[in-house]
Amino acid sequence: MRILTRKGKITEFKSAAVVVPYFEDVKELQGTVKLLDEETGGMIKDIIATGDFKGTLNQVSVLYTRGLIPAKRIVLAGVGKKSDLTMEKLRCVFATAAKHVRSLTLKEFSTSLDFIESKESIEHTVQAVVEGAVLGLYQYTNYKTVDKDKKGDPKEFTIVEEREDVCEIIRSAAESVEIVTKAVFFARDMVSAPGNEMTPTAMAGEARKIAARKNVKLRVLDERKLRKIGMNALLGVAKGSAEPARFIILEYSGDVKAERPVALVGKGLTFDSGGISIKPAEKMEEMKSDMAGGAAVMGAIMAAADLRLPVNIVGLIPATENLPGGRAYKPGDILRSLSGKTIEIISTDAEGRLILADALTYAERFKPVAIIDLATLTGACVIALGDLAIGMLGTDKELKNKLRDAAEKTGERVWELPLWEDYHELIKSDVADFKNTGGRPGGAITAAAFLSKFIGKSPWVHLDIAGPAWLTKDRSYIPKGATGIGVRLLVQFLKDWQKKD
Repeated sequence: MRILTRKGKITEFKSAAVVVPYFEDVKELQGTVKLLDEETGGMIKDIIATGDFKGTLNQVSVLYTRGLIPAKRIVLAGVGKKSDLTMEKLRCVFATAAKHVRSLTLKEFSTSLDFIESKESIEHTVQAVVEGAVLGLYQYTNYKTVDKDKKGDPKEFTIVEEREDVCEIIRSAAESVEIVTKAVFFARDMVSAPGNEMTPTAMAGEARKIAARKNVKLRVLDERKLRKIGMNALLGVAKGSAEPARFIILEYSGDVKAERPVALVGKGLTFDSGGISIKPAEKMEEMKSDMAGGAAVMGAIMAAADLRLPVNIVGLIPATENLPGGRAYKPGDILRSLSGKTIEIISTDAEGRLILADALTYAERFKPVAIIDLATLTGACVIALGDLAIGMLGTDKELKNKLRDAAEKTGERVWELPLWEDYHELIKSDVADFKNTGGRPGGAITAAAFLSKFIGKSPWVHLDIAGPAWLTKDRSYIPKGATGIGVRLLVQFLKDWQKKD
């Protein structure tokens, strides 16, 4: 969907539908709502007076203007109480409105943002409005052949603004948001793709599309190179699959002065059966989503390059399948990781931390200013936080605070879990340096404790996205299935990084 900005009056703008946010606690009509009501002979006052529309959060009502104004429909969108307005609620409101517009099979719609009270908040408001409208309309139909076009998405969304200077701010902000939403779609498409199509080799192919951009370089290490440098933890996980492992290295150079990059590491399990420690059959089909961390890293670099952010980034994605083949690694095996540290295998279903161990060790070669890893790592994190929040653990308070700030701005919320030394005792092995699981108690924490053993002196944060990476039911601007979680969070973090540093 194209995002357009037009200078003019919303009451004079021709559109299939104009979306009008309405606050339930505003006693008198104001701004656009008032103007549209006057031009339509009191239509809005009438529906409010009847009690059919109260303006409660995400309530939608459609009024047909019968030629009284150029717009054919007024879509009243309830925002709830003005005093309770947040950018996250605004995302939800415009997602709900956009999906209602789609249900009417309209090809375009418009809105006015005159409810913004200060120029300082315009950029954030545009971000929320456009993200909600665009992300809420996402549908994965790549493999649909029956009724694929039954509900076609609107093709255009226009923001109408009278003031020339504000119009320019809106246009610039909307262009940036459009870039980010495309990156989220890129990640969602990757995660939604079936495992027989989105193989480690195919993931590397998607990385090549990103590398076509200016200032982006790609290297892909195959199994021969991985064996040569000693990435035996990654290779150990890959042994059970006929699909060869790949280690994807994406480098974006946005700031030639600052040589040290931010390192983003994403888990790339393109399918996880659990290996010899096989998972239950129920919902195993969803384990194609176990590469959501890697997809988020790739999407973030894609957006950073398109936005031309002045920061250097290296993205590292260890990609493999985890299957119970005749050559598969087994409980009781010991793997020697890239770091030289040895790992006793307790469960082959604790494979994500193994491939990340090698990737985190490799990340230190770039002497990064910070390392952030994203992974659908543990079911324990889902039990702890559900699918509403990302589990955050790490070694650097400032880095965690920056991610927390970015999370508040994007609605991709994080919640910190402790990483106390006591938990480290649970991953000590009797026969190797560490074991790859400390058991069920505190499973999300002991997994992070394990990862910490492969971090040098770099500031590091681990984000466990196991809960919010895949939804089983729709949630406003996040349709069920792949969410693309982490892309907007990382992009916001990178934007703020260049401002503060």
